[in-house]
Amino acid sequence: MILGASFDSPEENRAFRDKFNFPYDLLCDTGKSMGIAYGAAGDASASHPARISYLIDPEGKVARVYGKVVPGDHPDEVLGDLG
Repeated sequence: MILGASFDSPEENRAFRDKFNFPYDLLCDTGKSMGIAYGAAGDASASHPARISYLIDPEGKVARVYGKVVPGDHPDEVLGDLG
């Protein structure tokens, strides 16, 4: 499963997804609770989440944490870890 999350509204996320032709939906974490729980935000005063990723294995466990994501390099990094 691929999931992107932001603090933006559903309408803003839909427009962003459509603009870049993402084949998946973006999660709207407008309450910032998921961002805080996963370490992408320190608290509810954060204006946006940090770019971090989690690779989840087939059993639903965290296989790898990417604490700092460089968007241009990240797909290849994850694909390399899957291979």
